[in-house]
Amino acid sequence: MAQIFCVLMDFLLSLRRAGSSLAACGATRFFLTAVNRAGRQLGLFPPPFIFSRLELFSRMIELIQFPWSPFCIVQRRILEYSGVPFKITNVPNGDRSLVWKITGEQYYAVPVIRDDATVVFESADNTQDVAKFLDQKLRLGLFPPAWEGVQSVLWTHIEDAVETPCFQLNDIYWEEFVPTTDRLRFARHKERKFGRGCLNRWRDQQKDLLKQLERALVPYEQSLLERPFLLADRPMFVDFDLYGMLCNFLFSGHYKLPRAHRKLAAWHRRMAGLQLTKTHA
Repeated sequence: MAQIFCVLMDFLLSLRRAGSSLAACGATRFFLTAVNRAGRQLGLFPPPFIFSRLELFSRMIELIQFPWSPFCIVQRRILEYSGVPFKITNVPNGDRSLVWKITGEQYYAVPVIRDDATVVFESADNTQDVAKFLDQKLRLGLFPPAWEGVQSVLWTHIEDAVETPCFQLNDIYWEEFVPTTDRLRFARHKERKFGRGCLNRWRDQQKDLLKQLERALVPYEQSLLERPFLLADRPMFVDFDLYGMLCNFLFSGHYKLPRAHRKLAAWHRRMAGLQLTKTHA
């Protein structure tokens, strides 16, 4: 009997890893707790079989995000890489009330990590608080002290010279991925931040933006000529950071990585399926 319920819970956990809703997961916890209580009363199986899995439900890390956000993709890929179960909560671009609430009215951007009672968000523009929290908690080794200065220089470039053309090129096709109910708020947000008509302006500048991105990626192509990752033979934070920016660029499905950057394309495919190993840890 215990084995049957353990198989059931392993299946439910797999659904959680695939991004099942928070409400469904809450209902699952309620159901399994009731089943465990009944099983103990009937003497059918010992509690540890159930509670070892219930603990995974109650302590699962939650990523609050927009699916296409480059900075959210960075954290999502780090979590996938770690192999730990986690849940995703998508919020509308135009309604950030959940983020505002759980951060104590201190923050309205994404990504945000909620880990039990701990809520983590960026304290400044260039802090990497979220990634460093995940790195420390999950022991991923993405921020080696010896590479701290180099990584800081690189992620500053990645999140400016690379991220800017990436998000502008993706946003050209915003009507294809922003839900109809959120389009007014999305367009208003963009125009308040980047000026009236910015979305149409980026469409007119598309060819120039593609050339701008290709130039910005040259140093990273060169870095990969003799090693599998940007700085060493194992991934560090900047690998995930660049990966997130490029996934945002590719999100609409209208683009491919520049043909000239073959090493970068191979690295991107490698990063997409990368899983933590003892060699990386």
